[in-house]
Amino acid sequence: MQRLYWVVVRASASPARFGLPRPVWLLGWVSLVTDMATEMIYPLLPLFLTRVLGASAMSLGVIEGTAEAANSILKIAAGQLADRTGTPKKIVLVGYGLSGAVRPLIAIASTWTHVLGLRIADRLGKGIRGAPRDAMLAHFTPEAIRGRAFGFHRAMDHAGAVVGPLIASAFLFFSPDDYRTLFALTIIPGIVVVIILLRVPDTRSTRPAAMEGAAPAPARLSRKFYVAMVVILIFSLGNASDAFLLLRLNDLGVTAFWIPLLWSALHVVKVGSSIVGGDLSDRFGRRTLIGLGWLIYALVYAGFAFFDSAPAVIAIFLTYGLYFGLTEGVEKAWVADLVPAAVRGTAFGVYNAALGVGSLCASLMFGAIWTRVSPGAAFLTGAVLALVASGLLYFSFRQGMPGDARD
Repeated sequence: MQRLYWVVVRASASPARFGLPRPVWLLGWVSLVTDMATEMIYPLLPLFLTRVLGASAMSLGVIEGTAEAANSILKIAAGQLADRTGTPKKIVLVGYGLSGAVRPLIAIASTWTHVLGLRIADRLGKGIRGAPRDAMLAHFTPEAIRGRAFGFHRAMDHAGAVVGPLIASAFLFFSPDDYRTLFALTIIPGIVVVIILLRVPDTRSTRPAAMEGAAPAPARLSRKFYVAMVVILIFSLGNASDAFLLLRLNDLGVTAFWIPLLWSALHVVKVGSSIVGGDLSDRFGRRTLIGLGWLIYALVYAGFAFFDSAPAVIAIFLTYGLYFGLTEGVEKAWVADLVPAAVRGTAFGVYNAALGVGSLCASLMFGAIWTRVSPGAAFLTGAVLALVASGLLYFSFRQGMPGDARD
C-alpha cells in the first residue's frame, strides 16, 4: 500500500504534466484507485447476487436503482454546501472515506438485502463527494482546456476500471468462486485514496478587499442550464445499470472468469476515447460530441436487443466504451461552461442528481421489462430514449460551442 502511494506521488510531482495542473492529476489518481476497488467488485456483483445469494434480475434492478437513488439524495445538498463553505475538500474526504469503509463489507453479506444496504451506503459516499470534486476540478483548470481536464479525469477513472477487473480475474484464477475474500481486500485501496486526498490543496472562496462587507451579487442557474438537465434526464431514463449488460453476456454463455476481463477491456476503450473526446469537445463543441455519443449508445443497445451470439455481443459491448469517452467528461465540461463559478457545486449536484434519478427509474424499468417481457425489449427501450434525447439536444442547442454556454 505504501509503495502504491509513493508511485502516485512521484507520478503527480510535475506542476503541469501534459498541460494539466498537479491537483487535477492528484484527483485523477484518487479516481483511478477508487474505481480499481469498485471494479474488483462491480462486474462480479450480478453473479454473486444471482449465483451465490440466489437473487433475481428484478432484485438486481432494485439494488442498483435504489443505490443510485441514495446517491442522488445528497448530490445537490453536497454541491450547495461546497458553494456556501468554499471548502469542498473536507466534503470530498468524507465521501471517499465512507465508500472505502463500507465497500469491503459486501464480503460478509448473506442476503441480497444486505448487499442493498451496503450499496446504498457506498453510493451515499459517491453522492457526497461527486459535485464538490467536480467543482474542484473546474476551479483548478483553465477554461481553454476544461474538456481535456474532465476527459482526463474520466480516463483515469476508467483506467482504474481496467486494473480492478484484472486483479479480480487473477485472484479468481487461483481461488475460483472466492468472491468474499476478494471483496474484503478492497479495504486496501480505500486507505490509499484517503492518503492521496490529503495532498490535494483546498479551494477556498475569496472576495476582493473592496467587496468586504458588501452583499455578494446573487449567482443563479440559468434557464439554459435547466433545459440541458432536462435533456440529459430524458437520456438517462434509458440508461440502466451496466450490470444488465454483464448479466446478458453471462446468459449468452460468457463464463464468470471472462466477465471481469471483458469489463477491463471495455474500460481500455473508455480510457482512450475519454482523452480524445474531451480534447475534441474543446475544439468542436460539446453538443457535437455528446450527440454522437448518445447515437452510439442507441446502436449498442439495439445490438444487444437483436443479436444473441456471444461473439457479436462481445464486439458490441466493447464498442459501448466509445459512448462513455464522448459524453462523460464532455457533459461535465458543459455544466462548467453553463454556470458561474460561484454556483458550480450546486450545478454539478443538480447534474449528478438528474443522472441518479434517471438511473433509478431506468434500472427499475429495465428490470421489470427484462423479467416480464424480454431482455431484448428492455434494451430497445433504452435505445429509443437515447434517440429521443439526441434529437432534443440538437434542436434545443443549435448554436455555439465550446460555447454552448455562450450562444
